[in-house]
Formats: sequence, structure tokens, C-alpha cells
Amino acid sequence: MRRFTVLSALTALLIAFAPTVSAQTTLPVEQGLPIPVKIGVGFADLIAFKESTGIYTATVDVRLRWQDLRLRRPAEEATAPPKIYRGAEAQAQLDKIWVPATELVNQRNRETYSAIGLRIYPDGTVELTKRVRAEFASTVSVERFPFDRQKLPLSVAIRDESAELVALRFDQDDLDFSRAAASVNLDNWDIQSVALRSDPLAGWYGTTHAQVVASLEIARQPGMVVATIFIPLFASLLIPMLSIWLNRVDDGFFQIETFELVNIIIGGLFAVIALNFTVNSAYEALGSGDNPVSRLFALNYTTLGVGLLVNVLLFRFGVVERWLGRYVQEQLYVFLCWAVPVLALTGAGAIILVAVV
Repeated sequence: MRRFTVLSALTALLIAFAPTVSAQTTLPVEQGLPIPVKIGVGFADLIAFKESTGIYTATVDVRLRWQDLRLRRPAEEATAPPKIYRGAEAQAQLDKIWVPATELVNQRNRETYSAIGLRIYPDGTVELTKRVRAEFASTVSVERFPFDRQKLPLSVAIRDESAELVALRFDQDDLDFSRAAASVNLDNWDIQSVALRSDPLAGWYGTTHAQVVASLEIARQPGMVVATIFIPLFASLLIPMLSIWLNRVDDGFFQIETFELVNIIIGGLFAVIALNFTVNSAYEALGSGDNPVSRLFALNYTTLGVGLLVNVLLFRFGVVERWLGRYVQEQLYVFLCWAVPVLALTGAGAIILVAVV
């Protein structure tokens, strides 16, 4: 009889205690809906960035803050310091309370490292910080290459609850938290600031889900690219000009054989093709889309074509001489000697200025 009484008492205690535990994991609706969850994102390390795929590897800190009045301590503890938990202790506490189910939307593959830290303040404010190292997807734009700036985004969303129930927000403290660590560096890039923006996700049946995108901006260091790509491209523009300048006119007749000058253009064509192949191999993102490098290559091919036409039509077959006479041919040649360089170099300069500005 005594044993039965003890078992009954224990059962009653478990039944009484079970609702209390489960109640802690439900939505904290005491202050109304939606529940505001403040978010900040810091970049602790930037390991690699592949321009060809847009994949970057980084260690990020995602900080979430919300208030759960069920976790308030007695009034006499209002000025007490927060309770701090790390690792397994933090996870044990998280299993007992409600936590927003955030997801790193643009994460690729599993994280190679993760850690959590938890603070619970006397007023019921919960601060959860997750550190994750993984690969993340981004979109690469090379329209202003090599004076471009890329944005490395980290998209944090809550897909388990609609935006009417849980909202992701940020204030000045979160903006101050959202930055790159002073030790962050990436070869050939300058690390800039981190920006936060709200970008809700569309869900089923017209619902939306809260999402905040944190973007780390990086600026390319153009010095090496200018030296290895732009200087050769500008130098190759001189090849068709040389094929025009090297000829000379004596009493309306050209003195240099066309064959010798055309060889210069053919050699220049192969040089531009080789440079194009080398650049596209080193910077795969330049192979598709519009960018200053592709425009300069197009200008080179166009100028080579103009030089070839001048050599064949003017120097070899004397089309202008046959139609309009030797005097007009001589004046046209003088005009081409300065017009082709001016147009080519002006076009190249305009391409560079558009990319810089």
C-alpha cells in the first residue's frame, strides 16, 4: 500500500511538471504577435572566394535576441548578471525553451565547424550566438572588372513560422555587431562594411517568412589586373596602327608591300587570341556577360579588322585610287593615320572610365 502511494505521488508530480516543461518551448505570446527576433551577423573569418562559382568559405557569427517573459527571474535578481552557457550546456538549455528555427538559406554543404553561446538575462531576454564555418553561395558581377565590388551575402530565414508570428528585425546595436573582424583578409581584395536588409521569403498560400540578408562588401585591388591584362590589351591596339603607319606614300603611290604589313596584323590576331584564352582561363567569370575586358577584346578585334581592310583595299588593290584618284587616296591615308588611333584609344579610355565611375 505504501509502495502504491509513493508511485501515485510520483506520477502526480510528473503530470504536474510535464506541462510546465512543454509550455516553455511554445511561442512566447505574452507580449503579442509577431514575436520580434533581433539579428546581427558578424564575419569572423573569410577563408576563400571562388569567382568562377561565386562560392565563398567563411566563419560567421549569427546573433539572435528575443524576450521570453516566462524566463524572468524574481525582482530581487533584476540587477544580477546574465546566466551564460556554452557548448553542451547551452544546447541543454535551448532544449528547454522556445528558440526561433533560423536557417542559413544560401549555405552549401554541411558546416565544418559550429559552436553556440547562450545568455539569459534577468528580464527574460535571450541572446543566442551561433558560430558556423561553411561554404555559402553568392552572385558575382564583373560589369566593372577590375574596379568591381562584390557582395558576399548570408541569408538568415525562419521558414517554420510565418512572418505574422515571428519577425526578424535589427536595430543600431545589431548594425554595430554586424561587421568583419579586424583580422579578416582576402588576397587581392579589400574588406569593406557589412550591410543588413530585410528580404521576406514567399511561402505557401500567400504567406511570407521572415528573412534578413547580411552582405559583406569586398573591393577588388585592381593593380595586378591592370598590369597583367589591361596594359597588354592597350599594347595590342598598336598592332593594326603600326600596319598603317609603317607604309608611306610617294607621289600618291604606296611604297611598302602589303604582304609584309598583313603579316603584322595576322601576328597581332594570334597574340590577341592567346591573351583572350589566358584571361578567360584565369578569370572564368569574364567569359560570359558584358564587362570591360570583353569590350576591350572586341575593340582589339575590330581594330585589327579595320587594319586588315585598309591594307587589302587601300594598299593592295588601290580601290580609292581607281575610283577617286591618287590625290584623294593620299589624303585618305593621312586621315587614317591619325583617325584610327584616336578612335581606338578614345574608345578604350571610355571603356575604362565607365568601369571606374
